[in-house]
Amino acid sequence: MPMSLENISCQKSFGGWHKRYRHRSEVLGCDMVFAVYLPPQAEQGGQLPVLYWLSGLTCTDENFMQKAGAMRMAAELGLIIVAPDTSPRGPDVPGDPDGAWDFGLGAGFYLNATQEPWSRHYRMHDYVVQELPSLVEAHFPASDKRSISGHSMGGHGALVCALRNPGRYQSVSAFSPINNPMDCPWGQKAFSRYLGEDRSKWKEWDACALIAEADEKLPLLVDQGDRDDFLENQLKPEALQQAAKQAGHPLTLRLQPGYDHSYFFIASFIDDHLQHHARALGGILS
Repeated sequence: MPMSLENISCQKSFGGWHKRYRHRSEVLGCDMVFAVYLPPQAEQGGQLPVLYWLSGLTCTDENFMQKAGAMRMAAELGLIIVAPDTSPRGPDVPGDPDGAWDFGLGAGFYLNATQEPWSRHYRMHDYVVQELPSLVEAHFPASDKRSISGHSMGGHGALVCALRNPGRYQSVSAFSPINNPMDCPWGQKAFSRYLGEDRSKWKEWDACALIAEADEKLPLLVDQGDRDDFLENQLKPEALQQAAKQAGHPLTLRLQPGYDHSYFFIASFIDDHLQHHARALGGILS
């Protein structure tokens, strides 16, 4: 019997509906909120493919839905979009002990933590890959055809989810992903706390390491702005490019001149990504 959902908001958009729901997550051990955009085709019968969007550090389900401008194209293509939160939440969920913004609440890194006190709640990978899709497919006219995308920390999450789960997704893309978290300050802080100091365990959550052993060569589409303040120190797209080249893994890496790390960048190219996913999912453009 599917878990119950509590609808907490509902707005009509481009003939479809943007809705937010609260539910109890058994995987994360807390209540979670996610957003779903149901295009107008959802009211016509049948099941529609789903794009899962993973947001970045400090974000919630609301950032993408309100800022990316994705609903017009999703309505044309007949794509459901699902946007989860970026971490577990609640009074019993530990955050950063120093109150920093780049770890803990809002910074789950889409992995399964193994270290206390994080391991009880911080299992965002299993939530995104297994629990949330099961919930969506039980409650909405959603098929089991799935794609995944994201931004920054969420771009890292999208790449890792796809690379770790061959056959689970029809396509993957990312905006400004943290490509090599083992070798950047954000990733090193998160991995050392969530996973411990054994760096061999970190490779299980690093896209550059996973590409070398990927069983499925799902083509990667990555957009990166060349005026991104985090480009050299945190994101390191050249590491992903080199890993993909060595492994013979198909990668389209587009360095977009003049663009930064913001949702102005995402909104400028989101149509390209939605069309990329629609072709793979069997949508209108297939």
